[in-house]
Amino acid sequence: MQDQVWFITGCSTGFGKSLALKALAKGYKVVMTARHIEDVQAIQKLYPQSAAAVLLDLEKPEMFAACVDDAHKAFGRIDVLVNNAGIGYFSSAEEADMSIVRKMFEINFFGLTQLTSLVLPYMRQQRKGHVINISSIAGLMGFPAVSFYNASKFAVAGYSEALAKEVNGLGIQVTIVCPSGFRTDWAGRSAFETPVKIADYATTAGANTEAIRSRSGKQPGDPEKAAEAIIMAYESESAPLYLMLGNGAMVNGRAKVEMLNKDFDAWADISLGADVPLNP
Repeated sequence: MQDQVWFITGCSTGFGKSLALKALAKGYKVVMTARHIEDVQAIQKLYPQSAAAVLLDLEKPEMFAACVDDAHKAFGRIDVLVNNAGIGYFSSAEEADMSIVRKMFEINFFGLTQLTSLVLPYMRQQRKGHVINISSIAGLMGFPAVSFYNASKFAVAGYSEALAKEVNGLGIQVTIVCPSGFRTDWAGRSAFETPVKIADYATTAGANTEAIRSRSGKQPGDPEKAAEAIIMAYESESAPLYLMLGNGAMVNGRAKVEMLNKDFDAWADISLGADVPLNP
């Protein structure tokens, strides 16, 4: 275990910080990234032999290659990549500022995929590795007020599912983590909000924004428990492709499956009738 190295993005707060501390406490080596290196230096001081701090801003792709190289040099290998860093955005689809949407996609999706592409060669060479992508229940179920956040996390889920099939047989596993409400900064300082308010969306997007913001810091999800669950999934002999975290994730995830089955069953004849075999 002591030789296994975790590379975790976004370790300043929330899941990233909790996961880094739990992994270090269990004896793993951990490379922690942050936009402000001073945010993780206290953890490094607690574990000077097994923790390394690396500067990384996911809005600056030019930093990525050097960051991954530094991470590999720190301990000579990368066994687990946790793409955790991300931001949120509260807005109806119509009210959204596309510059913020693009910023969110750069961090939540494009940064994640580029970083993964840079780490995969090391994992392929080792014939061992685990990519853990932090998505969300919003990556499976759409909710008002977070349509573009939904889109970024749906993208993470779709990418991760395909990646899992591509690396099958190479000793590399993929897990998509889908949390519901947890006591992190996601609904607070880590989420932007549109200043544009259209009255017609007050009872949908507006109401959900207010509800989520009002619960910030009071959510039932415990980041410490989430970190323990992620480590358990990694250490298990059969790590899941999807790891749901929290009651809200389980309830809404099952609701999505039921919704799909209902539509599939109701429209099965029409759907199957769309195939017309070509004459041989």
